[in-house]
Amino acid sequence: MASFSIEEFVGNGALKELVPKLLEEGWDDIPTLKIMNSEDMNAINMTQKQKDALEIRSYLHDRDLMQYGDKLEDFGKSLPELLNVDTLALSSEFGIKRGHIARFTDRSSACGIQIPPTHVLPARKRSTSRSPSVNRSDLLSVNSRRMQSTRSHSRSSLRMNETHEISDMKIKDGHIFKGIVAAEPAEPRLCGCIQPPPIIDDVSPYTNIENISVQKLTPEYKIGMERLVKTKTPPMKASGLWRDKPAILLCIRRPGCIMCRAEAHQLYSRKPLFDALGIQLIAVLHEHIDSEVQDFWPRYWGGVVVLDHNMDFFKALGGGKLLKDKFISGFVFNPRAIANYKRAKAMRLEQNFRGEGEIKGGLFIVGSGKSGIAYQFIERNFGDWAPFPEITEICTRLQKSEQVQPGSIEESPEG
Repeated sequence: MASFSIEEFVGNGALKELVPKLLEEGWDDIPTLKIMNSEDMNAINMTQKQKDALEIRSYLHDRDLMQYGDKLEDFGKSLPELLNVDTLALSSEFGIKRGHIARFTDRSSACGIQIPPTHVLPARKRSTSRSPSVNRSDLLSVNSRRMQSTRSHSRSSLRMNETHEISDMKIKDGHIFKGIVAAEPAEPRLCGCIQPPPIIDDVSPYTNIENISVQKLTPEYKIGMERLVKTKTPPMKASGLWRDKPAILLCIRRPGCIMCRAEAHQLYSRKPLFDALGIQLIAVLHEHIDSEVQDFWPRYWGGVVVLDHNMDFFKALGGGKLLKDKFISGFVFNPRAIANYKRAKAMRLEQNFRGEGEIKGGLFIVGSGKSGIAYQFIERNFGDWAPFPEITEICTRLQKSEQVQPGSIEESPEG
């Protein structure tokens, strides 16, 4: 998948001179930039050439073909016109490789992340007032601005340690909600001769994570910023990360792992949706290797990256101890892990094998203040992802709980 680096996205084309204006107007990351519509473009006085360039580069970014951006843009044609160029010309005039031509001409590939019409993205302009009833048929038709949160966040408990009757709740795409603690099933390994490591059934107590010591390695990526934090930041309590705003904490097993990179890329691609829900995105590493952080951010992840040196978040996922698995027993003899690897490999990501890779990761969704842990997902098999419909549902419930009745989660009809 294509990088989230703005410099790589705009290249040397017409958008390069527009970068300061994009930063000023709040179009400061790629997922948000890709949802601009004609009204948004006109609002910042984009030329037709710049509009065409953004459409072309968004299309290429979805297909991991950004290396052809400058040549295709220099041709001076719009995206529909380029898609009608014959394959021979695509190869001879633009140097597109034969294997890449099929990917370029495949118009059925999804462009952008779909967003439910009920989720209203914040207005781009701080001074602009938008009606919450604006119709949004898909993510590309949205006029968006980074959320400037003005809500007072609850400090009372969400009571997430209590049992909620929501395990059978159905989400729009047919996904069955698995509950507050979730994990993919464990399939038999080596005809049942190898048993998977046990996992916990209860959400981790909030007290297990609030005082974890973390160190911020990178800020949230924006246009024009330095690639990494130059000065070493002091350790801080983890509760400071979500003090004012709910957070998704993606605990990454190893940033060079192709399956970890795929999950991070897919989650960050949905950033405009999480912006609309008032949720911040944070990646948690348990090992600090400078080169690995630089390779991972912002190419595969543009959110904040923190270091959990004592691996306390990872221990919390395992009920107080690290969840570990061996390569042979946990991957080679595990059909689900192999399927996860093939899924990530199909996304055309690079990978390496540097760093510790046996400690399982997962995901937390934490409410603001002392609200508590709303959800946790455990990486039972190497490469398991928390289902995106499930993440979206929990984040939607968090948003509703703060807007309607602070300190509680709305029960499902079955509850």
